[in-house]
Amino acid sequence: MSSPCCSVLANHLPHRVFLPDTARYNATEASYWSTQEAVLSPSCIVQPESSSDVSKFISVVTSITNCDFAIKSQGHAPAAGFANINDGVTLDITTLNATTISDDHSIASVGTGSAWTEVYRTLNPYNKTVAGGRNGAVGVGGLTIGGGISYYSPQVGFTCDTAVNFEVVLASSEIINANATSHLDLYRALKGGGNNFGVVTRIDFSTLETVPLFAGHLFNPANHTEDVLRAFANIAAAHDYDVHASIVTSLSFNSTTKTWSIINVPQYTLPNPNPPVYKELSSIPNITSLTSFEIQNISTLSAEPPYPQKHELFHTSTYAAPSNTSASTLLTEIFHYLNTSLSNAHPSYSPPDISWTLSLEPLPTAFTSHSHKDSILGLNTSENALITLFTGSWTNATLSNAANDLGRKLWRGMDQLAEARGLLRGFRYYNYADVSQDVLASYGGENVGFLREVSRKYDPAGVFQRKVPGGFKIPQARAMTGK
Repeated sequence: MSSPCCSVLANHLPHRVFLPDTARYNATEASYWSTQEAVLSPSCIVQPESSSDVSKFISVVTSITNCDFAIKSQGHAPAAGFANINDGVTLDITTLNATTISDDHSIASVGTGSAWTEVYRTLNPYNKTVAGGRNGAVGVGGLTIGGGISYYSPQVGFTCDTAVNFEVVLASSEIINANATSHLDLYRALKGGGNNFGVVTRIDFSTLETVPLFAGHLFNPANHTEDVLRAFANIAAAHDYDVHASIVTSLSFNSTTKTWSIINVPQYTLPNPNPPVYKELSSIPNITSLTSFEIQNISTLSAEPPYPQKHELFHTSTYAAPSNTSASTLLTEIFHYLNTSLSNAHPSYSPPDISWTLSLEPLPTAFTSHSHKDSILGLNTSENALITLFTGSWTNATLSNAANDLGRKLWRGMDQLAEARGLLRGFRYYNYADVSQDVLASYGGENVGFLREVSRKYDPAGVFQRKVPGGFKIPQARAMTGK
């Protein structure tokens, strides 16, 4: 039976509301990246065709007391409840997926329900692209309002730094545009502030010239782990960082064999088959049968093969990389800590079904310096750093408590090692964070205060704090509404 909220929505948005066990409902549930999200069961799913539909949706859900909702783009967040909800309503904006380009080809206007590969394919005939997601299956909206890291970030900053306008449906159901000349405060807040201010329905991005990229996969034997970490540190800590380079180095632990595998995913935003920045890394012995490099366009590079739904756990930290020696020493220490901890973990905490991965990404000043002086992220733009993503992945739901407990213990242990060396930094990248991490607080007190002010101004009743439980909420914002 439909909930009262869903019944009212169906009256206002005919043919846009889908109940359990209908084809559209089931397709949306199956589209989530993580099992934690897919197992939630909203009372109904709403798929708007326009920002006007979203406005009608907001008018209804704010007028009914028990009508909480979630906002879903492509549903790639790992944590339960970030883009789905039990018993409430899921607003599935994948139907807002148009991409258009301005007459002078300098601006791409993108529906926030789009997947990035769709955007790249649309812009490719114009020889243009945008600084969007590296995984093409990720949604435009979620990635951007969480910051966003792209292949082009060392050249232009976070994805949100390249957004010149946000079309937003406010809690009042008003549709506005936030940019540098109109609603500047909201424009700033949306660049990393998450889903706390409204439903973003369209984002306008500055475009870039598209050229073929160099990219590939470099696998190394585990006995060269320290060599790989040293090479990564030399890239991340370089004071003359090559802005065309971006790399992810991942160390994965097999809980069955108690062994590690190493994969590097280097990219270069020019068609150079031998970028000097990767010379040291390329000289380390690799597993030739698994290693491959090629020149390709971003549409092909971002295309991801289907990924089976699993339970997922994310944790993120930021460590300073003032020198290659300090970064290499810390990363080597972290690797040995993880190796000892996971190799000796009791089988009930790290059974064969769980795989663990530590991924490393440079966060050089070349990247962070592109964030506007009014950025809310609170980054130190004068020092090189690196972002870590520590993940767990498993299929058996009964392992979830053990996996979460061990994952959080290991993450805290890594941070303690960094803190002991004076290299732990506060910033938590929104799109990599665990629900236990206070992401918005990591932006710093002044920026949190600013976010509260923007929330008060554009959402005085605290709709997006109270009725949208998913995502990282503004610290104390619930209390300030008096609700």
